[in-house]
Formats: sequence, structure tokens, C-alpha cells
Amino acid sequence: MQAKARQAALEWYLDNGVDETLADAPANRFALAPKPVEIQPAAEVFSAAPVMQPPGVPQTFLGKSDARSEAIKLAAACNTLDELREAIAGFDGLAIRKTATNMVFADGNPQSPIMLVGEAPGGDEDRLGKPFVGVSGQLLDRIFASIGISRADTDPKKSVYISNILNWRPPGNRTPSPAEVEISLPFIEKHIMLAQPKIVILCGGVSAKALLGTDESISKLRKTTWRDYRPQTAELGYSGSNFSIMTTYHPAYLLRTPSQKRAVWADMLALDAKRDALELK
Repeated sequence: MQAKARQAALEWYLDNGVDETLADAPANRFALAPKPVEIQPAAEVFSAAPVMQPPGVPQTFLGKSDARSEAIKLAAACNTLDELREAIAGFDGLAIRKTATNMVFADGNPQSPIMLVGEAPGGDEDRLGKPFVGVSGQLLDRIFASIGISRADTDPKKSVYISNILNWRPPGNRTPSPAEVEISLPFIEKHIMLAQPKIVILCGGVSAKALLGTDESISKLRKTTWRDYRPQTAELGYSGSNFSIMTTYHPAYLLRTPSQKRAVWADMLALDAKRDALELK
């Protein structure tokens, strides 16, 4: 009975997104008595030395408006993917970089005519510095393999290039906030412009809504299989598109809702037909 209870508890945690532990032993929160607060004289409070951040960590972050302006400025100045990677790594406008382990830029073949844009890194991605390498990433690889595509293939026609809206993991794998998405948008739009794919797959509601500039649900967006792209960041000086956009469900959603795998299979068949039409095989 105890083993069944433990298994049920673990399943409950996984269903609610708890997939990491902070310590090897449980902490009894009721046994931790709060420390008494010592009230200092006013003179001592104001004369205290400022708290210093660890070396290499910025002490302050830009406000939302300033952060977006700086992101646009940095993205516009990039002419290669390497320059964009360096610009994102040095950008101080997102506080979530303080809690992340690694920046997650991209994976796969940048010469591929197909680019997939997800939402944000998870725990495995944060640890390894690559997008879609956890359980959902393994499912994504199997989905692409069903139509002869692999991120590891050196042949551009058989490969895919993968990135995310956000390059840093939000704490606790939470959904990116609207402010974080807005600030990051110039970087991912510049990323798409530099990669120059023929087909862009928006994977999940966050990436689809951000890059299409809409509040419609992913289920409604899927009803239009192919659409043109109009960048949301006009300051980047890119008014049109030479590629088609498809929206599809995120593999993490498929793990929670297996019944939607049939819909994604239909998306993959449409993608394969588009490859034929564009002579990308």
C-alpha cells in the first residue's frame, strides 16, 4: 500500500508540472522557526554597505520599455547567426537569465529550409543548452522522423532548424509572461530573417500568438494550414516574407492530450506535401 501511495504521489506531481527536486531530503517547513527581526537604528540602516551581486551578474535590469528598445537595437545590428547569439548572451533586459543555467539558442541544421519555433526552454534544455531535448523533444524527433526529417541530418533537405521565442528558461518551467515575450520578440524575428527558411512551424500557443500578433487559440490558428508572415517588429526593416507559416500543437501538449496526435499527424502530412510543392526534397 505504501508503494502504491508513493507512486500515486509521484504521478500527481508530474501531472502538475513538478519534475525536479531541490534537495535529496524533504524539508519540514513546520519545523523551521522564523528568525527574529532585528531592528537597527536609522543611522545604521542608511550607512550600511550596498549588497553586491556575484561577479558576472548584472546588479539591475532594464525596464520593459527600455529592454525592448535595447533588444530591437541589438537585433537590428546583427548580420549573422553568430552575432545574434552573442547579442542575446550579452542582453541584460530579461531577469530570467539570473535563474537560468545556460542560454538556449538553437539546434539542428541552420541551412535547413524548415525552421521550428517553440516557446521556452525547460529543465533539460536549460541544463544542456539546446532546445527540445527533454521528453517532449524526443516526441518531436519521432514526429519529424515519420516524414523523413531529422535535426541531426547534414543534408539540409532532410533536416530541421529549431529555436524558441525565449532563450532562457523561466523559473519552474512556467509559461513566459507577456512582457518576456514582447522583449524577446525582436531576437526571434531577427533569427528567422537570418536563417531564411522556406517554411516556419510555430509550435505551441505562445510562439504562434507572438509571431502572428493574435490572441486566437492554437486550435483556431491550426484551421488555416498555411499563412504568410508579417513581422511584429517593424523597426527591423523587414516588411514581407519569403516563407510560409504553419501552426501546430506543442509536443508537451500531446503528452498531456494524446488524442491530439492525430491532428499533428495531419499537420505533418501537410508539411510533407508542402515540401513536395516547393521542391525541398
